[in-house]
Amino acid sequence: MNQKIFIPTAYLRERIVPVSFYLVEALIFMMIAALYGYEGVLENMLYALGLAAFFGGCYLLWDYWRYREKYRMLWRLLSAEERSEELPQTVSGMEQAYQQIITAQETEKKALITQLDEKQQNMADYYTMWTHQIKIPLAAMDLLLQNNDRGMDENRDWQTQRQLREEVFKTGQYVDMALHYARMESISSDLSFARLEVDELVKGALKKYWILFSGAGLNLHLEECHAQVVTDGKWFSFVIEQVLSNALKYTKEGGIFICGADKSGSHVKEGGSYLVIEDTGIGIEESDLPRIFERGFTGYNGRMGNKSTGIGLYLCRQIMDRLGLDIRVESRRNEGTKVFLGIAQEEILTKM
Repeated sequence: MNQKIFIPTAYLRERIVPVSFYLVEALIFMMIAALYGYEGVLENMLYALGLAAFFGGCYLLWDYWRYREKYRMLWRLLSAEERSEELPQTVSGMEQAYQQIITAQETEKKALITQLDEKQQNMADYYTMWTHQIKIPLAAMDLLLQNNDRGMDENRDWQTQRQLREEVFKTGQYVDMALHYARMESISSDLSFARLEVDELVKGALKKYWILFSGAGLNLHLEECHAQVVTDGKWFSFVIEQVLSNALKYTKEGGIFICGADKSGSHVKEGGSYLVIEDTGIGIEESDLPRIFERGFTGYNGRMGNKSTGIGLYLCRQIMDRLGLDIRVESRRNEGTKVFLGIAQEEILTKM
């Protein structure tokens, strides 16, 4: 809206139709009276038209004053940084409809701003946490290098190199997690669905994490499930890797078992509705299970060991939801954990 608009001109433009209608109507009455020549009719009609013009003029003045005040209020609202004033009182159904539209848009705008602020705060909180978390493997590498410089035997030197490779791998993990977290909002444009072999995805993740398996000394039992999943390979593989990372982090003895399962969770040797990754680790407190997919929630085990970031499972749930697949966890403290990753149903596969 232009502040230099001349209000009387704008008002006349909006009222030109009723004013023109009145003038045309008055002219018609006068022409009819003149044509028929009724005695005294013309004078009386002029008198009536004069009275009508007087009261009409009074109404136009009042209407113009009201129009000007409403215009000024609207301009103040438009110019103000914050909409502290309420919209002018409506005088017609059309104005009321416009005000409802404006109010709805303003409410939607505030909700979007609040949502954006929350996302920015979440991102800031995550990177603050990530900055502290990345210092752990970096500090470990620095300490290993210092010890190596002091001189060690050949066996200890080999162990140092292996530990360094592990810490470098963990650093890459955290960087990869940060990238996936940053891309989460635009994941929809990054998805490329295809029918993939679940066993191939699992083997790819195990190959990537083999350095941690070798250092942990855990048993690995992989039972191919001979199933396919309709998904995005990159994002689904990231979920598998996060689950494996948690299993390795919280399992000190025993091992990890990977297989397929049906809808009831029972083990199956072929097909199935779930990929199951089971460990013999410390498990999860029963009271923590309902909240394990919340952002930033670390639970009892995370607080005790100071290992959990509260981001891994949160990302897994967000990704699986966007992939249209299920994820659930069964666990008991000191009895290990089972993570069920949903895979495509048969009716989905037959359509591809």
